[in-house]
Amino acid sequence: MAAFVLLAGLAFIAVLVFFTLAVVGLVIRTAIRVVLLPLLLIKWLIAGIVMLVLGPILLVVGIVAFVAFALAVALPLLPLIALGAVIWLLVKSSRRAVVA
Repeated sequence: MAAFVLLAGLAFIAVLVFFTLAVVGLVIRTAIRVVLLPLLLIKWLIAGIVMLVLGPILLVVGIVAFVAFALAVALPLLPLIALGAVIWLLVKSSRRAVVA
């Protein structure tokens, strides 16, 4: 019976220690965030300025890369496209005109 009381006491102490450490950690974390908030705001400001400068450059580079990739993929398909166009012209020319 004494072992159960001792075990309950140890569990109660463990819960108290856990909550105490959680509260202390929360207070320290909040204090650090408040102290470092100006640095975080400066970081956001600098990141915004950098993206305003580099954003259009990255957009142009992305468009050029997309066009180059699209041409590299589509170039081997040109003979098939030409064959399809020839077949379409042959079929179109062999039809009779529709009378309205």
